[in-house]
Amino acid sequence: MHIKTNLHPLNLHNKSYDFPSLIEIYPDLKQHLVNSHDRLTIDFANAEAVKSLNCALLKKHYRIDFWDIPMGYLCPAVPGRVDYIHYLAQLLEQNCDTGNIHGANVQVLDIGTGASCIYPILGQRIYNWRFIASDIDPVSIASCKHIINANKGLSSKIKVVQQPESNAFFANIIKPGQQFDLTLCNPPFHRSLQDALAGNSRKRLNLQRNSKSKAQVAAIEKKAVAALNFGGQKAELYCSGGELNFIKNMIIESKNYREQVLFFSCLVSKKDHLGDLKLALKKAKVAEFKIIKMAQGQKISRFIAWSYLSKSQQQLWYKKRLLSKQI
Repeated sequence: MHIKTNLHPLNLHNKSYDFPSLIEIYPDLKQHLVNSHDRLTIDFANAEAVKSLNCALLKKHYRIDFWDIPMGYLCPAVPGRVDYIHYLAQLLEQNCDTGNIHGANVQVLDIGTGASCIYPILGQRIYNWRFIASDIDPVSIASCKHIINANKGLSSKIKVVQQPESNAFFANIIKPGQQFDLTLCNPPFHRSLQDALAGNSRKRLNLQRNSKSKAQVAAIEKKAVAALNFGGQKAELYCSGGELNFIKNMIIESKNYREQVLFFSCLVSKKDHLGDLKLALKKAKVAEFKIIKMAQGQKISRFIAWSYLSKSQQQLWYKKRLLSKQI
């Protein structure tokens, strides 16, 4: 099998998809298979095909028997989401000077979990973390609850909470005295619906180019429309000021919870935003921040992580909350 060396070493999807075994466990995937250059694959520009592949991967590797999202909502790619989870676990482990982190002790907040509840599902199944999954959209909240209640072992580990304020991140969710070891977020990347449509149209065309002949590509280019192949609602795709403004506001609000969170984190899609975000973090007077790169195929992605706790305060946090009992 072809090795996808850019994914995190612990990522189960470092190899090409084993479609025969995936079909065996999730037969509906078979209808979406195509032969490209003598290899089985799917059309990644087809939302239903991606959704079917996700269902198969979640069932085979993460013990998820039911997973679905409402029509028009974002359909996440599982391998990339798994990478964020592994790198967050690595962040926790590498910053701990002594002892072994006990997964069941780790409490995580997912900001804007979406209709898929994908990060809480993966984090719970891979590391046994506990989650609060928040979102402003009632349809997403209902979808997450449906997924959680339909799969054994999730309801006691994942709590879904609706955020009543569209411009809030931690307010209304983090209660007085409550502590989180990690927060994570996949922010809306675009400034407007028009930008989101244009970006997705380019993405869709690139995906189709990768699997079509030159003649087919020419036909596709003539018929290309701004269809959101991975879906997406307003809050999932765009916000005023785009990604940069979104994360800056998150950093500002995080100051109010400096003693209740070990590490805040957020994905950053555009490298050009890093300079402004570093300045925002310095202005917020964080004790430390990290930029952690993740490479997925040809794409380089990253997330920022920051903490208001000094190194000694972090180690005290670990001792009180996260370490397994030593025998």
